Amino acid sequence: GAILVVSATDGPMPQTREHILLARQVGVKYLIVFLNKTDLVDDEELLELVEMEVRELLNEYNFPGDDIPVIRGSALKALEGDPEQEEVIMNLMDTVDEYIPTPERDNDKPFLLPVEDVFTITGRGTVASGRIDRGKVNVGDEIEIIGIKPETQKAVVTGLEMFRKTLDYGEAGDNVGVLLRGITRDEVERGQVLAKPGSITPHTKFKGEVYILTKEEGGRHTPFFNNYRPQFYFRTTDVTGNIALPEGTEMVMPGDNVTIEVELIHPIAVEKGTTFSI
Repeated sequence: GAILVVSATDGPMPQTREHILLARQVGVKYLIVFLNKTDLVDDEELLELVEMEVRELLNEYNFPGDDIPVIRGSALKALEGDPEQEEVIMNLMDTVDEYIPTPERDNDKPFLLPVEDVFTITGRGTVASGRIDRGKVNVGDEIEIIGIKPETQKAVVTGLEMFRKTLDYGEAGDNVGVLLRGITRDEVERGQVLAKPGSITPHTKFKGEVYILTKEEGGRHTPFFNNYRPQFYFRTTDVTGNIALPEGTEMVMPGDNVTIEVELIHPIAVEKGTTFSI
């Protein structure tokens, strides 16, 4: 779930549309609207109008605009200690708890963690941090470091931390730092994944289904042709790839759905069902 912040003084802006579309694209199922800066708008009818516009926009992208909670308030006033606005923020967070269901932890699948950051702890070793995508990892487990580099490396997890607390294990949804034995700072980087050995393999070639966003949706203005070389975004990394269009397809227009074959310049850990954006 997510909180969509809209300024009461401006109403829905072009970026509001883009954020709603992005939420739809990446699979955010639940949105809550926070109508901000309401202290600067005296006219109640104007607030009603802005709320109605936001609800219509949400409906346009197949969110339940008529049912989505809309909370009105002033974030700045809350920060400045206004008791009434502090209560509004507490109400907003209560609404998040009530309206957005707690996600199911995907613990039954093999462990996978896309690396977001890497740092060194003096005297202890190298730490890779990120959010566990699926599965569980225990201290003492052997894992593989996959992607970007030609060789897959093995390492042993010697420590796990989350928000400065030491853990015995991490599970899907946890943001953790993973201490890796025998790995130097330059042997692991953002964009690689830590995974259960043998569960996922790196590839440079794959076939994928894509929808090309239109100009109105924040996408391209022009078509693209065979051998187009954009950046592909997978989890925490981006990598250049070459697109081969299906036989008989000369070009792809904004708004088209198409099956493409891609060759990446670096191997990336992908499997059937992996999502990406271009």
